[in-house]
This record gives sequence, C-alpha cells and structure tokens, in this order.
Amino acid sequence: MNSNLIPMRFSSKYTAIRISLGAALIAAAAQAQTVPAARTHTWWHDTGAGVRPYTANAKKLPLISVKGNKFVDPQGATVLFRGLSISDPDKLEMQGHWNREHFVKVAEMGTHVVRIPVHPIAWRERTPAEYLKLLDQAVEWSTDLGMYVDLDWHSIGNLTTGVFQDPMYDTSLQETYEFWRIMARHFAGHNTVAFFELFNEPTTFRNQLGPVSWDDWKKINENIIAIIRANNAKAIPLVAGFDWAYDLTPLILSPIAAEGIGYVVHPYANKRQRPWEPKWEEDFGFAAATYPVVATEFGGFSEPAAGVAGQVPYGPSIIKYLESKGISWMVWCFDPEWGPTLISDWNYTLNASGEFAKQAMHGAVQ
Repeated sequence: MNSNLIPMRFSSKYTAIRISLGAALIAAAAQAQTVPAARTHTWWHDTGAGVRPYTANAKKLPLISVKGNKFVDPQGATVLFRGLSISDPDKLEMQGHWNREHFVKVAEMGTHVVRIPVHPIAWRERTPAEYLKLLDQAVEWSTDLGMYVDLDWHSIGNLTTGVFQDPMYDTSLQETYEFWRIMARHFAGHNTVAFFELFNEPTTFRNQLGPVSWDDWKKINENIIAIIRANNAKAIPLVAGFDWAYDLTPLILSPIAAEGIGYVVHPYANKRQRPWEPKWEEDFGFAAATYPVVATEFGGFSEPAAGVAGQVPYGPSIIKYLESKGISWMVWCFDPEWGPTLISDWNYTLNASGEFAKQAMHGAVQ
C-alpha cells in the first residue's frame, strides 16, 4: 500500500503513541537518576580500630617507668634493656614465619625487649583492624616468654613536608597521630607494651626531603605524646633525633616538653669515623646523664677482631660505650633479608653479627 494513502486518523494515532513512549522513557530515566544505588554499609555503626583494649595477661610483667635518667621496675631498681628488632609482622606473616616459634627463637638470643617495626604501607594495606590482630599475637607471645615490647612507627623521612625516603615509609601527620591514638587505646594498661617509638628515623635525606626545624619536630612529638597520654598514661614514648635518629644535640637547648619519656639513637658505625667514643659522647651520649636513652637500632658486628690502628672493633666498642652510659639497646635485625642481619636463613642460623649480639645480650661482652 502506498503510505501516502494512509488515512490521516491513523497517522495521527501513531504519532501520539510515539510521543507517549518517548515521554515515558524520559520520565523513567529521570526517576532512575534520583533513586540511590543500594548500600549495605551502615557507617553510623562503625567503631574505631583498637577501641577494645587488649588485656590478656596485662599485668604479668612488672610495669616499667621512668625515674630521672633511668628505666625502673616497681621496686625502683634500674632496668637496662638488651634486645633486638624483628622485621615487620606483615612481612613475616606473608612469608609464613609469623608464629610463636619465631618469638621463641628471639627469646633464645637472651632478648629482654623486642622491637616491632610497623611500616605505614603495611598498616594501610592490611588495614588497622587486621594489623592489630598480629600485634595482639606478638604481645601474647612476648608476654609468655618474658619479653617487653617496643612498638615502632617505622617511617623514614620528613613529617613536616610529607616527603619520605621510600614508598614503604609514606605516611602523614594525620595518619601518624591516628596510629598512636589507636596504639594507646588498644594497649592501655598492658605492662608488656612498655615503649612507643614515635617515629623511626627523621631525616631530610641531605635536604632532598625538604627542611624541618627542631621546633617543628619538637611540637609534633609533643602532640603525639599528648594524644598517647590522654589514652594511656603508662607507656613510655621514645623520641628520635635528627640525622636518621642519631643526633640528640638539640636537647641541650630545647628538650621535649614532657615528663616520663626517653630518647632514641641509632649509632651505626658509619655515622662517625674512628675513634668513635668522643663523637658518640658529643652527639648523643651526653643526654644519658639527664634522660633515659635507648639505642633502638644498630648492627653490623662482623668486623675482623684485629680492629684498625689499635682500635677495638665496632661491636665491643659500641656495647661497652652504651652500657657504660646506662643506655639500653636493641640490635637490627632478626631476619635474613633486612640488613644488617642477625640470621643467615629461616633455619635461624646465626651469622657473625648474630653470634656477637647473642653474647652481648647474655652479658658476655666486656
């Protein structure tokens, strides 16, 4: 049939249908845009990570506190800590070595305090709630084996500029503050968690990470300490100096405005040339006369016993110096990959540094 012969009444009818269908489709599309997608996350029921404190065997170990320039037990006796760092719990768990037996091997070294480094990237990727499960296990195993814990926010860089040495250390002021609020709440009243090491190694990396003043760094640490103390009055904050946690000379003029804290030093052999002792005294040792000081990271003790130019090798030199000043210490690292290492493999074979550290922890180094 010739379309031109279609009666007018049919043509109008079809046009009306098309208009009606178009209007319906437009209305349906508009309605679809106004209806929100289905959601199941009831965010108003969320609670913060760490709100529920970890209390298992919380009082099994004696409470450690600060008295003058010393760490003391409840009877007031001075405690000099000897210990070591393990690697990040997230790394250990991913590699299949996160278990009580690992902590048994740590204890067999003679360890009195175990340093646990928490890298910001691992904290985020595992999520705080899941990472706390690892830390609870660490505290449980350490308590059972009679070892105290130093929790270390293991970043390297400049918190004031937000620029860091490597991606694994990337964090922020907000994340750092929140991390310590979580730790303080979660381990409030637990004697095993004696130390909160606020930031591993502050550095400008030879100005590559931007400038930072001691006043800025001082204020950041005072803020963290205030957050911790509002949630946990008993743990001991440990504050690091500049130059990758080596230089404590700013304390001479401007110490941290907080009581009951300690200071951190990382006295690796390459920080200064021999003879070491005069520079150690100038750079950090002087502080031990006034404040508790802890060498929370150093190592590499495989130097030949003969020494150089009549000097005692690094291992005996640094241990003798630290203990003569009453400085507690923790060596790096009980892992075959993160150097300077203490073990050669996951059979826990001690290398030369590990053998030396074990002797030193048992008090056999003079």
